[in-house]
Amino acid sequence: MAKESMKARERKREALVEKYAEKRAALKAEGDWEALQQLPKNSSYVRKHNRCKLTGRPRGYMRQFGVSRVTFREMALKGLIPGVKKASW
Repeated sequence: MAKESMKARERKREALVEKYAEKRAALKAEGDWEALQQLPKNSSYVRKHNRCKLTGRPRGYMRQFGVSRVTFREMALKGLIPGVKKASW
């Protein structure tokens, strides 16, 4: 389980990315790299981390399902993910 402070930091980054997305795109199109450098660092989309929607775990994230590998395995064993069968983990 991720710390609440880490989750809050990630939510803050997501908000900054949304806020500055259009401005960033316009500055890149113009080629104004100096103005782009003046924007907050966390407003870049590459600074976001993918986290498990259920546990907040940052590692082993599976984009297709939006959860970590550990959570995916637990859900598959319980039969909560249709079409997934346990072969040999």
